[in-house]
Amino acid sequence: MTTRISDRFAALKEEGRPGLVTFITAGDPDGETSLAILKALPGAGADVIELGVPFTDPMADGPAIQAAGLRALKGGQTLAKTLEMVAAFRGEDQTTPVVLMGYFNPIYVFGVERFLIDAKVAGVDGLIVVDLPPEEDDELCIPALNAGLDFIRLATPTTDDKRLPTVLANTAGFVYYVSITGITGAATPDANAVATAVARIKSHTELPVAVGFGVKTPEQAAAIAQGADAVVVGSALVEVVRRTLDEEGKATSNTVIGVEALVSELAEAVRGVRR
Repeated sequence: MTTRISDRFAALKEEGRPGLVTFITAGDPDGETSLAILKALPGAGADVIELGVPFTDPMADGPAIQAAGLRALKGGQTLAKTLEMVAAFRGEDQTTPVVLMGYFNPIYVFGVERFLIDAKVAGVDGLIVVDLPPEEDDELCIPALNAGLDFIRLATPTTDDKRLPTVLANTAGFVYYVSITGITGAATPDANAVATAVARIKSHTELPVAVGFGVKTPEQAAAIAQGADAVVVGSALVEVVRRTLDEEGKATSNTVIGVEALVSELAEAVRGVRR
């Protein structure tokens, strides 16, 4: 069975180029602005969109994304509203893959069965749930796959060859390689080390490998894209949102266009890498 994610990566392979995966936090800084950003991403050059589900106690997120989540929660963002955002996006875009990224607690509280039904109806294509290891696949991973949603797993610099097959066993869509040891946006990845790690992962799977956690500039994106199927940028985009807010923390006329501008620069850099 193909999904929007597998279709998009197949198209990228056909085009002979890596992809750009962009992350934003749902509801940051408010629902209306966040939806406007979401709708603007494909036109700016995003090939796949990760939509962060705000959570009070994130473990993998650095200061920028933590702050974005708190802004969204303060504005009243919920998991239900995040699904409504995806549905509104799907009213205008039926092809760009959307992956929800977050933590299990909001899904558990929402109800797994109800969540999977509502997510599929809304137009969600995949899930990244960073605090559910393979040993807990029965909780969400297997039900998600059965519901037709890709379950995307993280591999890290500490995921050795003994552990990797377990991590990849029920992974679908793509593998998300965490390019640094630590939290999002905390350090700059080494392009050569990333290329070596991606090659090792690819020796275990035919799935595409996207690389994130630390890519901030077009130059870094282009360097990482040399050895990856896609590059993920998140913290840099949510930082654009923060910097464009007014003194009261409200969106300004520069918020959406600021994110668009950076995505366009990143997309141009990544698309300059040919296979």
